Amino acid sequence: MARAIWSGALNFGLVTVPIELYSATQDHTIHFRQFQRGTSDRIRYLRVNERTGEEVPYDQIIKGYDLGGDQYVLIEPEELDEIAPGRSRTIDIDAFVDLEEIDPIYFQKTYWLAPAKEEFDRAYTLLIEAMARTNRIGLARFVMRGREYLAAVRASDGVLALNTLLFPEDIRSPQEEISKLPATVEAREKEIDMAVNLIESMTDEWRPEEYHDTYNERVMQLIEDKRAGRTVTPAEPPREATQVVDLFEALSRSVESRRKGRKASDKAESRTRGRPGREGKGAKSRAEERAAKSRGKRRQPEPDLSELTKDELDRMARDLDIKGRSKMRRDELEKALKEAGKQPAGRRAS
Repeated sequence: MARAIWSGALNFGLVTVPIELYSATQDHTIHFRQFQRGTSDRIRYLRVNERTGEEVPYDQIIKGYDLGGDQYVLIEPEELDEIAPGRSRTIDIDAFVDLEEIDPIYFQKTYWLAPAKEEFDRAYTLLIEAMARTNRIGLARFVMRGREYLAAVRASDGVLALNTLLFPEDIRSPQEEISKLPATVEAREKEIDMAVNLIESMTDEWRPEEYHDTYNERVMQLIEDKRAGRTVTPAEPPREATQVVDLFEALSRSVESRRKGRKASDKAESRTRGRPGREGKGAKSRAEERAAKSRGKRRQPEPDLSELTKDELDRMARDLDIKGRSKMRRDELEKALKEAGKQPAGRRAS
């Protein structure tokens, strides 16, 4: 079980609930050590006194604020704790707002809040139920690790979630940061209509389980290939930008490709639902429905592979469990799909 990274009290009105804070996310990035090229010597970083060249223990390091001209104000860690003695252990909800009112640019990191003891479960559950019924989130402030945070406390599947938020001064203005903002160009009405049609044809439900880190997969494949002495195939270069004169044609082909794929999917789903032996088994899980839909889809004529994007080909290859797909170029994916006959080995429908 994970350990709490912060403990204190959640305050709303005159109600106080002792709580503990847990990380809701984790870093799955592949990490590397550093070595000097041509050797097996590790590279390490040390905290060194720049005057003496000697390493300094962590407990002997304090903070310094740069005033300029080699002048600093030195601050002890305890002095930072003393200036916020109350808020360092409380999460104070100041107001409740609609979640839709907060621009996603403000959201930073997510944590779980849990009651510190069972005796506080009632007050904790009460807040969850009230927030869920009103569809509101609480705006709060708290101090953690020497920094004050603005936070959004919300109900999430029977538990309270806390999202740290950026302050307005943390947000950069695009007008100040982007040197080449797009000029105001009036788009042609037929191009807008076609773009809207494309968006509508690509609209789907949010299913987070269908998304995964393909770059991490490529990195692991690179590691395995180098360990096994295999040749490393570079990734396909990005597509060239669509020329303005071809914009409408590109949109039209995109819409048509999506329509073909949607029709094949609908036919497959209809055939899957009509199979005998399915009655009386109750509602299937979402995963089972997708699997049945996928099995039916493979029995239907697929769109011309040459009209699909690399992402669409990659999804088909993943469904067919084609090995080495993560490092294939677009033409290689298309060839592999044709050779596989668009039917996954070992996963054929019975």
